[in-house]
Amino acid sequence: DIEGKVDNLEDSIGSYLIKVSAKATDPNDSEQITKLLHIIGDYERISDHAVNIVESCEEIRSKKLTFSDEAARELSVLRSAVKEILDLAYTAFINNDLEAASRIESLEQVVDDLRDKIKLNHIIRLQKSECTIEHGFVLSDLLTNFERVADHCSNIAVEMLQVSEGKLEAHEYLNALKAGELHESAAFSERFARYKAQYAFPEE
Repeated sequence: DIEGKVDNLEDSIGSYLIKVSAKATDPNDSEQITKLLHIIGDYERISDHAVNIVESCEEIRSKKLTFSDEAARELSVLRSAVKEILDLAYTAFINNDLEAASRIESLEQVVDDLRDKIKLNHIIRLQKSECTIEHGFVLSDLLTNFERVADHCSNIAVEMLQVSEGKLEAHEYLNALKAGELHESAAFSERFARYKAQYAFPEE
């Protein structure tokens, strides 16, 4: 129900912004409108992935699947990281909080790493016959949707921090940030290390 409302709101807000853009003469106004159009699109996609996660949960329930304790703990860590990145994106956007936005990309990188580790650990458990292929299909869907939620939060942060200022395109900005080519890169590395420690699996 909520996802349907999000779709309708995106259509309404998007149509309004396009009408406003036709009359915008100030370049700053045009940049803000472009930023908002991208951001409402990201929020709409987050709502789509939320529905996909619900569908995966319904599949788990209908097929009476049970994850191992280890897999459940790993998913719990990932879920907590994604919840924080969602909270950061919300705070950044609602309050125009650039400090919150600046923390998102390092956490998004941690989410990517967690996804990869969970996939690898699942393969190891599969080889030991501790889980099944069927578990793997559902797990893969969950991981994909959690990771894409984090991606859209990253998009929102980049719009706020860089693209709206006309400095770099999004991919150029992210590549330069991770390559250590920007003055923000040192802070990115520090935050990444902190989030990596915060969202480490128990055995690590």
